[in-house]
Amino acid sequence: MRKIILAAAVAGAALSLTACSEGTQDSAEATVDSAADDTSENMDEAGMAVEAAADDAAAAADEAAAEVEADVQGETEAEAQAD
Repeated sequence: MRKIILAAAVAGAALSLTACSEGTQDSAEATVDSAADDTSENMDEAGMAVEAAADDAAAAADEAAAEVEADVQGETEAEAQAD
């Protein structure tokens, strides 16, 4: 999250450099490109983390449901999961 905010700040600063020398502008463009790449990578990693957490939560919910069904119907968890 901090990198995203930093990337936005860098991008804003880079855009305000229009009156600077060409060398400075090139450097600013490289910084913006780097920040954009970092932001993209961070978003990909965040998406993978959210997906993994959702998978873990779904597995835990399935296990809990099987446990409850087994208790209610007087069967083993394996039998409840097979239903």
